Amino acid sequence: MGSLATLLVLPLVLVLYFLWTFLLLLFRQARSPLRHLPGPSSASIFMGNLQELHDQENTGLVARWAAQYGSAFVYRGFMSGRRLMLVDPTAVNYVMSRGYDYPKPDFVRDSLASMAAGYEGLLTADGEMHRKQRKILNQAFSAGQVKSFYPVFWEKATRLRDIWLDITASPWSFFTPADPLTTQDPSERQEEVDPEPATSSTLSPSALTTSFLPNPFSSFVPSKASPPFPTNVKSRHMIPGDDESASTPCRLDVLPWLARATLDVIGATGFGYAFNSLESAAERRENESELAQAFAVIFATARKFRVMTVLQVWFPVLRNFRTENAAMRQATATMRKIGTELIEQRRDSILADTEKAACAEKSSFIEGDKTIIGRDLLSVLIRSNAAEIPTQRMSMNETLCQISTFLAAGHETSSSSLTWTLYALTRSPAVQTKLRAELRSLPVPASLALHSSTIHPAVDETDPEVSAFLERVTQLPYLDAVVRESLRLYAPITTTMRVANAADVIPVSAPVVDRRGRQFSEIRVRKGDIISIPIQALNKSTEVWGDDAEVFRPERWSRDEEEGARGRRAAVQGLWGNMMTFGGGNPVNGNRSCIGYRFALSEVKMFLYVLVRDLEFSIDPTIEIEKKVNVLTRPSVKSEPHRGNQMPLYIRRVPPEADEAADARI
Repeated sequence: MGSLATLLVLPLVLVLYFLWTFLLLLFRQARSPLRHLPGPSSASIFMGNLQELHDQENTGLVARWAAQYGSAFVYRGFMSGRRLMLVDPTAVNYVMSRGYDYPKPDFVRDSLASMAAGYEGLLTADGEMHRKQRKILNQAFSAGQVKSFYPVFWEKATRLRDIWLDITASPWSFFTPADPLTTQDPSERQEEVDPEPATSSTLSPSALTTSFLPNPFSSFVPSKASPPFPTNVKSRHMIPGDDESASTPCRLDVLPWLARATLDVIGATGFGYAFNSLESAAERRENESELAQAFAVIFATARKFRVMTVLQVWFPVLRNFRTENAAMRQATATMRKIGTELIEQRRDSILADTEKAACAEKSSFIEGDKTIIGRDLLSVLIRSNAAEIPTQRMSMNETLCQISTFLAAGHETSSSSLTWTLYALTRSPAVQTKLRAELRSLPVPASLALHSSTIHPAVDETDPEVSAFLERVTQLPYLDAVVRESLRLYAPITTTMRVANAADVIPVSAPVVDRRGRQFSEIRVRKGDIISIPIQALNKSTEVWGDDAEVFRPERWSRDEEEGARGRRAAVQGLWGNMMTFGGGNPVNGNRSCIGYRFALSEVKMFLYVLVRDLEFSIDPTIEIEKKVNVLTRPSVKSEPHRGNQMPLYIRRVPPEADEAADARI
């Protein structure tokens, strides 16, 4: 009898719960202080304006709304819930500088946690846990530490450059993969042929198609097989006057290659882990590293849209019924296993090194440490895990979460930035030519030059000439301007969301006029109100950047820029370059800006120096590249949606200048 009563009462309780929650939602919306703000009408009761916003990076929707409704307006989210959109610099600075008062909404944290394998990583932690982690991890991203990574940046960049040179000289033709987020039966992969070879009548008919790699992290899930290409070819050792390879462009999907290169970088610099991702791709090996395959599964799963995720926003009880498929569970277990192994392999040596340093009355911090032990992120994590003071100690679970967090965030943002920068340079050939001239004006030290050997010598970081050269690369003024302009127009993260932890009043720089015609110099929000910060729209604001805000013009960053333009930019208090690309730069209560921005900037500059110096990039003028946003902004060819994310560019070897030695290369 009791069981029967339970069966009858339980459904009733569930119905009442959902009904009560829904009624509270309606009441909240009816009494929200945001209800009088202007904004577009809801296009759907369930989805609000979200469907329109899905493609806003290609349509400029936010800019049009801001022009129509002002710099602070309301749009509708799930279940037509009101959300505040801010493009007012003062309001944005206020919210972004208060990371703990305005944390990420739960559904955003859930999405990030699924990719970072937990809620205790730097991206998902909040409050005191985040404050502690940030203080500990700052050591690994100081200016001095980032400089110690320059040799790794250089080595991976030159290896990628050489692979691309080999491809341009190879007689093989490669095909484009199928949907990059699917795996195929191995028996099918050998016989399939690309139905749409990527050719262009506007360029040389002999141009080769090499867009065969799937995209990150899905690039580590086996896709269609491709024939191998020779690794030792004439491209790096051309006979003077033999410019056949230099004149023939080759079509190449640069996106997955850059992802592989930056993954190798973060593996080596952060954790002493060799993904060998570039080598696997160059040799067309199917056996990717175990950790890379685990990430492929996790990222493919995390990026899928689920109705349950939407419902969990409004009905939190549903979070108790989350499920993971077997592949996801296995991938997460693999990540934790490898992370634990990395820690155990290094723990004794790192702690012994720390003890020796302490006995010698040296600082236990890694700043300036020139040994392999102690200068990477994993060393900082291990030292923290062994710390006796609670405020300096991270648990094992926190430590493991940091490993997956930085592997994901540390390579995807850099590869995205590099991809979009190369694209911008193809659309502005004059800028590319000017940049190459600056890059070639900085001579490469003899110890870094490649002569007759096909194998690069290891970078001797103790050589003062090499250290000075690598430092000068990151300080080249026009290279810096190109990177700034690219990150302004093509921010890897285009939008961020925050939620009010308590009722608050947000100041604005210009009066806000509500639907009733009344003016306000501040905006009231209640606890739980969601706020959207359209980073990309801010970076393209004509009020801040002028009438040519949509134009890729690195010269706007020169010292000769008019004083008024610099004054307008100063209104945006970003971490770097008066932009919100890396987050806010004036923390008041909680610093949520990008902790690794110095790392990313130096890595991008080093790769651009190596690649643009020796390669010319162009693009088929008939294709249209769109932005596809799923956590990060990735490129896609509008006419080829079935191919997923890709950036097909034409590359051509640029011969050395006449006054350079014919046998001297980077």
